[in-house]
Amino acid sequence: MKNKIKEHREKKGLSQGKLAELCNVSRQTINAIENNKYDPSLQLAFDIARHLEISLEQLFCPSANES
Repeated sequence: MKNKIKEHREKKGLSQGKLAELCNVSRQTINAIENNKYDPSLQLAFDIARHLEISLEQLFCPSANES
């Protein structure tokens, strides 16, 4: 699952640390999600989308090699 967290986070002027604080996770967690090294829980995905003021559909998209 690819994501556009970094793009939307930067548009809102948020650092990884600030987004992490808002979502009650570590900065490393946000970094890992942005770099597609970790898939967030459904609750965390909703929290990130809410704080970035976008829908889940805008935030996540299936990668080309997934069926």
